[in-house]
Amino acid sequence: MPTPRKHTPPGVQHAPLELEHFLPYRLSILSNTISQGIADDYQKRYDLSVTEWRVMAVLARYAGLSAREVAERTAMDKVAVSRALARLVEAGRVSRHMHNFDKRRSVLDLTESGWAIHDVIAPMARARERAVLDKLTEEERTWLARILDKLQK
Repeated sequence: MPTPRKHTPPGVQHAPLELEHFLPYRLSILSNTISQGIADDYQKRYDLSVTEWRVMAVLARYAGLSAREVAERTAMDKVAVSRALARLVEAGRVSRHMHNFDKRRSVLDLTESGWAIHDVIAPMARARERAVLDKLTEEERTWLARILDKLQK
């Protein structure tokens, strides 16, 4: 295992970022660790990426979104969302159709196939969340929710 740098060459001034103490990095590591536990299963079973699953989860919660709205709700890169949507539409998991009143706007929804996959993965995701949160006391869970809400504003 590599060790942190102990010295800087003469005349060079560096200020390395201590990632192990950097909040965005720690949150990313935590998120990736939690997400990957469930992702390993649905990736094998359904050939579904994490981005594709997140798009499906958002469409399950909010019907009739545009691709732009999906990207906004997930805070994911528009290109990544667009690629995920293209794969989901091609696989028959998401349908894309024109908005009733605005023909310039396409609307996305889960198909029956998409709902069938969602209804298997969502309980697995909830169980994974419970397993993580069970490590905290009730008071800690309340504070965690408050802190996350505050930081997201």
